[in-house]
Amino acid sequence: MSGCVFCGIVAGEVPAFRVTDEPDGVAFLDTRPVFKGHVLVVPRTHLVTLADLPADELPGYFRLVQRIAVAVETGLGSGGTFVAMNNRVSQSVPHLHTHVVPRTKGDGLRGFFWPRTRYADDTEATECAGRISAALA
Repeated sequence: MSGCVFCGIVAGEVPAFRVTDEPDGVAFLDTRPVFKGHVLVVPRTHLVTLADLPADELPGYFRLVQRIAVAVETGLGSGGTFVAMNNRVSQSVPHLHTHVVPRTKGDGLRGFFWPRTRYADDTEATECAGRISAALA
């Protein structure tokens, strides 16, 4: 869809720190992560909400989300993950996306207040995406 930043990332027109690019979706680092290693998983087609995802695409999409959650834990050594999605309200980009956020005990994340952080530079972001990608294999 014209003007959608996530569609631009899927098409390769907008730069992103990609974790994986597969038929079921694309996963990349959030540019304003809750914690470093915060990944967004998006379907390849432009859909706004979960209700818009065709039933036959649900298994592949959520299998990818599941694999990313495991890869975030393995690749970053986190104690777990927080997996979430918004539908319209609080959806900063109107394209279906699932957040996979690395968690550690005592990390300070409480409820739905999501403080944001930044990567020191592109090198740190590239390294973080690479560690998660490597753990997908």
